[in-house]
Amino acid sequence: MDVYHEGARALQDRLGVRDTADHVGRMVGEGVRPVAAAFLELQPLLVLGAADPATGRVWASPLTGAPGFVRATDPHHMSVTGAVRPDDPLARASATPGTPVGTIALDPRTRRRMRLNGRLRPTARGFAVTAEKVFSNCPKYIQRRHAYEMVDGRTPGRPRVGSELTDRQREFIAAADTFFLATVGPGGVEVSHRGGNPGFVRSASPRELAWRDYPGNNMFLTLGNIEADPRAGLLFLDWTTGTTLQLTGEARTVFGPDGERGVRFTAGEAVETEAALPLRWSAPEYSPANPPRSD
Repeated sequence: MDVYHEGARALQDRLGVRDTADHVGRMVGEGVRPVAAAFLELQPLLVLGAADPATGRVWASPLTGAPGFVRATDPHHMSVTGAVRPDDPLARASATPGTPVGTIALDPRTRRRMRLNGRLRPTARGFAVTAEKVFSNCPKYIQRRHAYEMVDGRTPGRPRVGSELTDRQREFIAAADTFFLATVGPGGVEVSHRGGNPGFVRSASPRELAWRDYPGNNMFLTLGNIEADPRAGLLFLDWTTGTTLQLTGEARTVFGPDGERGVRFTAGEAVETEAALPLRWSAPEYSPANPPRSD
């Protein structure tokens, strides 16, 4: 299986990490191993990424349920009971057979995460994904949250849609320690996790965000996609209240004179939904890998 496309390879070569990427790429498979299947069945949260088939805009959307709502039915298929809400930006994509999707299951309790990419097929109870790429990532930059509870009676608010960020939404982003990033490219859809101490994402204006790209596994699947196609979707969530903020727009990678790299994102649309998720997580224990904030 060819794990990398030209966008990822261009960045690996620019940074001199192709050999490392080839080594790490051997962990990517086409099937779900038993240990990964067991991990999936313990998760109450899955993040889905895709492009809306009508608009082409890329979004990242959350799905929740009691553990077991996501499971591997066999080594090549993942089943999800339930669907994104009808008013979610990915409602059309999740109802369209053959839609390329990326997913990530992240467990703050263990600082583990697993990605499964493939093609979606609607089912009577939700949807299924035929796996094309399956792998796990290291625990870097994941904030540990020791426990969660399902909040009964929490009702999602009506989504608020805007063309730019409000002051309150910019404050929400400034306080975030985690977000999810969906991208598209020749290799398919990727949904990755980004984490850091609060303030690691900066809002330069009502439409502009920026963050440092911290050292990772040198695969550059996400930045490689951005190199090939700037469309991207971001998902921020409040781990206590369940409020979500979804953004779609375009991203680009920037390199500083000292070799430091970052990403700049221009939002085209923002969707905020209060109490969107029924989960309430405990307070974070920040990852020891998080770099200190630099003002």
